[in-house]
Amino acid sequence: MARVLIATDAWHPQVSGVVRTLDTTARVLGEWGHLVEVVEPSPYWSVPFPFYPDVPMCLPRAGRIYQRIAKFRPDHIHIATEGGIGLLVRRFCCQMGWRFTSSYHTRFPEYLRRLARFPELITYRFLKWFHSRSSALLIATSGLERELRERGFAPPVRRWSRGVDHAIFHPRPKVETGYKRPILLYVGRVSCEKGIDDFLRLKTPGTKFVVGDGPARVSLQRRYPEAVFFGYRHGQELGAIYASADLFVFPSRTDTFGVVMIEALASGLPVAAHPVTGPLDIITNESLGALNNDLGRAVARALATGDSAACAAEARTYTWDKCTRQFLANLVAVKP
Repeated sequence: MARVLIATDAWHPQVSGVVRTLDTTARVLGEWGHLVEVVEPSPYWSVPFPFYPDVPMCLPRAGRIYQRIAKFRPDHIHIATEGGIGLLVRRFCCQMGWRFTSSYHTRFPEYLRRLARFPELITYRFLKWFHSRSSALLIATSGLERELRERGFAPPVRRWSRGVDHAIFHPRPKVETGYKRPILLYVGRVSCEKGIDDFLRLKTPGTKFVVGDGPARVSLQRRYPEAVFFGYRHGQELGAIYASADLFVFPSRTDTFGVVMIEALASGLPVAAHPVTGPLDIITNESLGALNNDLGRAVARALATGDSAACAAEARTYTWDKCTRQFLANLVAVKP
């Protein structure tokens, strides 16, 4: 059995696909008998991240991190994020001559450009430097691999897909919700870089559901009072909301994958999205939904062609066991 250290600046109580992926991977590895140490922000000093006061920006002391790594004696080290913890663990590995893997989850260059007009070129230079010493860069899709290659990312790239908890996300009989159908659903962070405005301004029949929270929620509720905002929901309650809807709308142009899309498919929902990295890799035929730069056209097409049974069947190819086996195989492949 292996001793695996995962370093991440994204962790509970944050709610995101990154946290869900790392938490589930660590849990499954533990169930298989591996010893997992997650170095995450909660024990260390942090300040609110600019633009996201509910997301901590962790600023730990190097000595505490180094002692923790040395005490754990890992066989494998995976650095999941490029923040304060990730930087210190990277520096430790480079100083010790230890190999490590890293992963690319979040489009920080696009986020920072949209939120603060920060030049993408500078952020991409930092990200290329950060991952340049990685023995393998783990990413979710072939589309993202092509994109990073074109931008000059050099480490060997290996696939690390995502999974679905099929005990929670599965088709259920449609129940009367009291809201006019079709019900169009968005699940995720409620913030400006997610493109939720593109979704809520659509002149479509039916009702729009928004599940999640974030810095844009108050302003969006004020501007779109006809939409239904649920805040965060979890577990079976979230699964029931998915299954009660008729279509999932994924308006983001900046996500690298979109775990919520495969949760929607598992619930029998076709997906309407833009033709960008993430949706292009998941919505591969019209029975699963539709992609269009005009989101309204994507919604109309997905409602017409989507097939609930085909969506659920496609989602069954995404499991957390399969995802975790990929992750572990990638670690083993780069061990000295």
